Amino acid sequence: MDHKTLKAHYRPNVGVALFNRDGQVFYGRRLSGFHDLGEGPEHYRWQMPQGGVDAKEDIGTAAFRELEEETGVSTARLLTITTGWLAYDFPAGYKKKKWRGQRQKWAAMLFDGTEDEINLIADDHQEFDDWRWGELEDAPSLIVPFKRHVYEEVMAAFIPLRNYIRESA
Repeated sequence: MDHKTLKAHYRPNVGVALFNRDGQVFYGRRLSGFHDLGEGPEHYRWQMPQGGVDAKEDIGTAAFRELEEETGVSTARLLTITTGWLAYDFPAGYKKKKWRGQRQKWAAMLFDGTEDEINLIADDHQEFDDWRWGELEDAPSLIVPFKRHVYEEVMAAFIPLRNYIRESA
């Protein structure tokens, strides 16, 4: 997809793969599932933090803001950001305003805090009702199908980094 189409029809967004010192990633359980996809209320509720990029906001700043808004975490280090945009389309009937879907860059971060810092109600717009650490390879099977290919690309991009974190522990 060309850059002009992405910019005009896909909402800019950032995702965060927050790694702990054991190389596991943070998963939050969304407050609501995607019942319109023909699955039960517990399906596809786990995902990594993500959210919109404000006008004139750089990706790194957006990643830290979204991470803190959704998880309460402020004690993290930015390790890398994916190059290029990864895009997905919203399913029919799930459009947000004028957007056809979202284009994302993903930030890998290392959690430097303690788990008592994690606060899912840190912001007035709560996204998650539970959280856990898990394997990066689990990401594609946990996410809604329309985002799955993006999570597969994120997983492939960050596995070497995850392996490095584990070797350095």
